Amino acid sequence: MLIPELNKDTVRMKNPEKVHKAILALQNGGDKKLQVISDFDMTLSRFKYNGERSPTCYNIIDNSKIISEDCRKKLKDLFNIYYPLEIDPDRTTEEKFPLMVEWWSKAHTLLCEQRIEKQKLSQVVKESEARLREGYETFFNSLYHSEIPLFIFSAGIGDVLEEIIRQAGVYHSNIKVVSNYMDFDDRGILTGFKGDLIHTYNKNNSVLKDTEYFQQISHRSNILLLGDTLGDLTMSEGVTTVENILTIGFLNDKVEELTDQFLQSYDIVLITDETLDVVNGILNFVTAKN
Repeated sequence: MLIPELNKDTVRMKNPEKVHKAILALQNGGDKKLQVISDFDMTLSRFKYNGERSPTCYNIIDNSKIISEDCRKKLKDLFNIYYPLEIDPDRTTEEKFPLMVEWWSKAHTLLCEQRIEKQKLSQVVKESEARLREGYETFFNSLYHSEIPLFIFSAGIGDVLEEIIRQAGVYHSNIKVVSNYMDFDDRGILTGFKGDLIHTYNKNNSVLKDTEYFQQISHRSNILLLGDTLGDLTMSEGVTTVENILTIGFLNDKVEELTDQFLQSYDIVLITDETLDVVNGILNFVTAKN
């Protein structure tokens, strides 16, 4: 194999030959033609750390002192109802779509009732158990130094996500985030969320009003796409021209039930791999100066 990291025991591929060809095509285009599109929660951030579930952007708020015990309980109840539906392999995306809108909308309403103060967010992130995947420095820094744009498309909370990356010291100018951003009033109190609601199954053109970004980088027709749900595969729909795309799926949970679906959908599937080793190996190969 061209890339030693692909020999890791966490790696699964339905069609290694197709992966091989795609990687060579990306290398042929080099860093000038490449862009990276990624989910955030459980893709760039860890799913588990020291055997414990790591928090998503929403969990960071849910677990913090800035919401009441009652609100925390209600959010947990919502999770227990809707998360199993989100990852249910027997339901179609069409069936899941309205359920996700219900979940996110109810959660947003609960959070807005808490009168969360903007100034407290950085402390909340600092005190949280949020962790980026092992190898994140190499990932973020090498993209920045190679001037490769990183588009983060997240159904999480943009304000929290940005703060995690900032506190990790890797928030660079090549990063563009589309996510659910909090809306604060003049006193810095949360009153709502801006723009269209982004959930797991509408990460596509329907919420990408700002496709100007993709027009500006339309010469970057080679894509490396990273996700952890089947819904993430539509994240590249805003791209003007796609010549080559390589998709990598992090399969974190319900491995036995979901492996087949992931292998049908993603080029490379990483089974309970808490690192960015494979991604970094591919980027290193693609951007290596011949």
